[in-house]
Amino acid sequence: MNDQTPLRSGGRAARRAARAAPLADHLRPIRPGMSGGTYNPLSEQDVLRIHVAALDALENIGLADAPDSGVAYLTGAGAIQGEDGRIRFPRALVEDTIAKANRSLTLHARNPVHDLELSGSRVHYGTAGAAVHLVEANGRAYRECGVQDLHDAARICDVLDNIHFVQRPMVCRDISDNLEMDYNSIYACVSGTTKHVGTSFSEPQHVARSMELLHMIAGGEDKWRERPFVSNSNCFVVPPMKFATESCLVMEECIKYGMPVLLLSAGMSGATAPSTIAGAIVQAVAECLAGLVYVNAVKPGAPAIFGTWPFGLDLRTGAMTGGSGEQALLTAGCAQMHRFYDLPGGAAAGIADSKLPDMQAGWEQMCSNVMAGLAGLNMVYEAAGMHASLLGFCHESLIMGDDIIGQALRCVRGIEVNDETLALDQMADVTMNGPGHYLGTGQTLSRMQTDCVYPKMGDRTSPKEWAELDKPDLVAKATARKEEILADRPAASLDPSLDAAIRAKFNIHLPQR
Repeated sequence: MNDQTPLRSGGRAARRAARAAPLADHLRPIRPGMSGGTYNPLSEQDVLRIHVAALDALENIGLADAPDSGVAYLTGAGAIQGEDGRIRFPRALVEDTIAKANRSLTLHARNPVHDLELSGSRVHYGTAGAAVHLVEANGRAYRECGVQDLHDAARICDVLDNIHFVQRPMVCRDISDNLEMDYNSIYACVSGTTKHVGTSFSEPQHVARSMELLHMIAGGEDKWRERPFVSNSNCFVVPPMKFATESCLVMEECIKYGMPVLLLSAGMSGATAPSTIAGAIVQAVAECLAGLVYVNAVKPGAPAIFGTWPFGLDLRTGAMTGGSGEQALLTAGCAQMHRFYDLPGGAAAGIADSKLPDMQAGWEQMCSNVMAGLAGLNMVYEAAGMHASLLGFCHESLIMGDDIIGQALRCVRGIEVNDETLALDQMADVTMNGPGHYLGTGQTLSRMQTDCVYPKMGDRTSPKEWAELDKPDLVAKATARKEEILADRPAASLDPSLDAAIRAKFNIHLPQR
């Protein structure tokens, strides 16, 4: 039995202070990049059948509408353009590309402590989406979102332990010029967080102008290329099985500038993808394999994330069902395919169809977030804050979602079984020599922080304590936390001289603090 004397020295106050102190990263019960992969919704035979079906689709159906440059890249790599204009992919070409593609990818952050290592079944959670409304939780209302809302979301994400990256979750509806919207979205996010940022571009010619901004923030083009801390979320296909011409040109530009690319296939099951879960996964896999060939034809080894994002559909109404069990299975199945190919991958989870941060939102967000993590998804996009099937984003929900993801990550960590955790020595000592319970033992006290995840927003008080505390409301607590975060100067703020230089060169819409 461990000697408990050191734990008792200093009294209860000292022990509480020690427990309240931040743990070293290696001792934290949860952290970015923990390995999942214990949940496999597909059998080995299922995985192989999906793979073969995807190869059949690419070889026999192919994809339409590639831009001229894309046709040149793809046919130069060995793809075949038919008389119908469709690009078809011989099996050998696809399999060779898979074999040569990157098995791991580092998504850099402005602060290296937040770098993300994507490989195997390492799991990371973050935001994403293109919500056009901000959900005002207290007023139970929706309004158009703007650049300040996006910046505030990035600032909140920056202090949330379980949000590991910040892909732009909202569209700046208050900026009418698309070029200005594109670079202002980058500015709003990067000046709000030092974590990795994801963004998109409306048109290919907007990439160069935005790269000027990123080079300034990075300290030069060479510094940017060493550590590209922003990636491009690229909807390079318009399902079913068509290239999105403009987005493909954006992708080519991003590759040229050394920006990592998320190859995003987002078919709607029953509308733009087959209605069956297996069929929707086949199509998403086929489309992303085509994208992988495209990227490596432009630049072999260019950093790319295999972004199979099939979404569920309520076939009674045509409404998206991001919070459904079907969505959770779609995402987990895609994660298993990523592991089969041993490619860095991402998909969507944590979406709520509920309009507000309520009980429905809680069960919807938890279901798919847990399954995605257990399935070993490298990048879990849209994991917090998204409502109304991606139409609304809520700051309070983002803060509460940090708790949800914390519990999901604890599930990902799983159960450690070894001589210490089996605890036979504790059982013997407590039952035969000790007080008959484990409260206060050295083993319990020593592991209470390293084994357990404690909610920051969730309430675990007794009904009596809850009443004595004036029955605190969860959403109100999240609002108070939001206001506390936003009252402080952002830790990610740019140097004033750099910010002044940026504002002299770009029409920055975010007000100066």
